[in-house]
Amino acid sequence: MANIQEIFKKSNVAVITGGASGIGFAAAQHFAKAGMSVVIADLGGEKLAEARAALEAIAGEEHVMAAETDVSRKEDLEALERAVIQRFGRVHVLMNNAGIGPETSIFSAQANWDSILGVNLMGVINGTRTFGPHMIAHGEPALIINTGSKQGITTPPGNPAYNVSKAGVKVFTEALQHELRNTQGCKVSAHLLIPGFVFTGLTKGDRAEKPAAAWTSEQTVDFMIESLGGDDFYILCPDNDVARPVDERRMAWAIGDVIENRPPLSRWHPDYAEKFKAFLEQK
Repeated sequence: MANIQEIFKKSNVAVITGGASGIGFAAAQHFAKAGMSVVIADLGGEKLAEARAALEAIAGEEHVMAAETDVSRKEDLEALERAVIQRFGRVHVLMNNAGIGPETSIFSAQANWDSILGVNLMGVINGTRTFGPHMIAHGEPALIINTGSKQGITTPPGNPAYNVSKAGVKVFTEALQHELRNTQGCKVSAHLLIPGFVFTGLTKGDRAEKPAAAWTSEQTVDFMIESLGGDDFYILCPDNDVARPVDERRMAWAIGDVIENRPPLSRWHPDYAEKFKAFLEQK
């Protein structure tokens, strides 16, 4: 893996989906400050226009592109890639970050299931399969960063469509990195961003102020950049409430359901509540 300074440099190009707000916008700002040309893809409207203007104030109009894009539609991403290549020539960072989270249950409305899987999972797959071949072909060091979730690993009760989508992102990104590292001459690597509790439009609900437990989007991006510098594949972010050892225990317990043949989601099963509590407190 190349030093990330070879990638995050002037004249290189970053494409971020879901780039008009939250983690995506914070990443776009970071890349713009590093001197990169930045492309943000998001749903249209005032939010996208405001994000573009803010990035232009950092990098200059000639180094910023904003495109209305529905990542669940592969044809939208194909049109985006054509426009990016025509304007900037090649892509060095692809951040498949667009995500939504309407509430679901197993038998809730089909439309919510379709939209979550379309954006959160197929958006990542579509983005990778559209941009990836040319990123490999240009032969320069490059990164594909896919935004997953701890919910895709521990799969807590509630919103199963979201959990399924993020579990799929994890599996897809693992398979992607395996394929990239076994492709001769390939200088592209894949990475799975696993945010903690981050105060964004997706998570804030009706809250006006950031809860003390949450990280900001900027903190999350700083941690991501530091982790990329260490060539981490799993970028497991803490927050102000949950430290990494707690996340590790929760994830270990989740896979333990399979190994020990416990009931699924036993962490939330009344017969296992005390056992999980004791496991979490082990040193």
